[in-house]
Amino acid sequence: MELITNNPFRIAGVLSNATVRELEIQRGKARAYARVGKEINSNYDFDILEPISRSLELIEKTFSNIEQNQDKVDHALFWFLNGNPFDDTAINYLKNGNQEKAIEIWEKVTLNKEINQKNFSSFSNLGTFKLLSQTQNEIKEGIEVKIKLIQSDCFKNFVLAVADETVIIDQDRQIEKLIDELLTQFKNQYSSAETLQFFSNSNGSTQKYLSLKLTQEPIYKIESLVESTKNKRKENNSRAYEFGLGLYSNCKDDLSLLKSLLGENDLRYKSVADLLANEIIQCGIDYFNDSQKKKIVGDYLESALKLTKLADSMAVGKLTKDRVKDNLIMLSEMKDQEISQAITLLQSVKDAYETNEEEIMREVKIQKLSLGYGQTINWTKVDGLIRNSIDWDQVIELTHNVIPRENIVRIKNSQNISKVNEYKKLVTFIFEKLNYSRKSQIQYLQYWEIVKTKESSGSTSPIQETPSTQDNDEIPSWFLWVVGIIIFIVVINTCN
Repeated sequence: MELITNNPFRIAGVLSNATVRELEIQRGKARAYARVGKEINSNYDFDILEPISRSLELIEKTFSNIEQNQDKVDHALFWFLNGNPFDDTAINYLKNGNQEKAIEIWEKVTLNKEINQKNFSSFSNLGTFKLLSQTQNEIKEGIEVKIKLIQSDCFKNFVLAVADETVIIDQDRQIEKLIDELLTQFKNQYSSAETLQFFSNSNGSTQKYLSLKLTQEPIYKIESLVESTKNKRKENNSRAYEFGLGLYSNCKDDLSLLKSLLGENDLRYKSVADLLANEIIQCGIDYFNDSQKKKIVGDYLESALKLTKLADSMAVGKLTKDRVKDNLIMLSEMKDQEISQAITLLQSVKDAYETNEEEIMREVKIQKLSLGYGQTINWTKVDGLIRNSIDWDQVIELTHNVIPRENIVRIKNSQNISKVNEYKKLVTFIFEKLNYSRKSQIQYLQYWEIVKTKESSGSTSPIQETPSTQDNDEIPSWFLWVVGIIIFIVVINTCN
């Protein structure tokens, strides 16, 4: 840990409770060595520490960093001091490279014991040693020891050992300083979740301050990314899906961290979560509207749905949740818009045809009752009347407007199997009533039959759907039906 390996007391080559006189002697000695190109050796360059190079510049900076009493306290928390015979023995073991024995001695006077005037220095030394560990559990133990020391009544003894009585002891502020230093140290080594775990056994005030520190950066990052995405979206709606997806990817981990730190009911979390969700929703809306406006054929609807669902996973507030819900309903309905529109038209034709058929058959039955002996119905004529009771040319025209060729791609790719089957049945019904000439005009409706024809002919080329050049922004009235029904009953006199 750099806070220890590059600690000013370590570079100075003294323990943190060295006297002012000892510091001055060491400073002069270090300067003298540096001026002649030599480095001073220290008894406290323990084997567990990384080597350092003591230049004259570093020496001057080091001693200036521990001139003030408060600075001494801050740095002493990350170094060793000799406050009792146990410390003296343990430090000597460290000098000789016997780390296990040093730990054994410090644990002997600290394990399962409260901090008092006789062992406070051993607690501090044990905490420093633990912070040098490569294992997260031991680092956590080291932090807990340091916080326990600062919160204890004997922290004033620690302060007097490394500084003097002029230092104003503010234990809460000292813990905040400790946290600030450790967060800086851990920033590029551990994730926020891992860092949070280091302090999991801390009390409420420590957790509160830690949460505040850990949340400042992700909140700022999310707010900045949202603002940046908003500006890019306004400049280029056609890339709004790309921007929204990138915003989600770049913010999801930070939002998850904020949720674990603050909780979903925290106002700060709600605010930033809804801010993020709303921007992602808007990216989907703008992308969809832009695609509709430019009549782009593609998966823009699926893309807008995807962004809205991502926003739904983040939204917290009622207004944002309601907005997500409304958009999901609207987009889900539009997802099958083409096939639903086609079914509506085709069902109207079928209903009109069957209504006409019933009317004609009713008239036939009435006329049949008035037939004389030997007279009969010409059913071929009746079938013809029924078949031609619809203005099929008008149906063809409406079909081109309501179900243009480009809609067939979405219809055949629809995941709504029941609607697809319904569409096929209606198309089949209509085609049974048409002559060859009219069938050829709307043959594209039977896309499954086209595929069969291609396969049977051995063609492996994909079917190219030629987009209609008709403008289908406005759909005319569904149908102009034949007014009135003329029934021709041919009476055949079989009598000679």
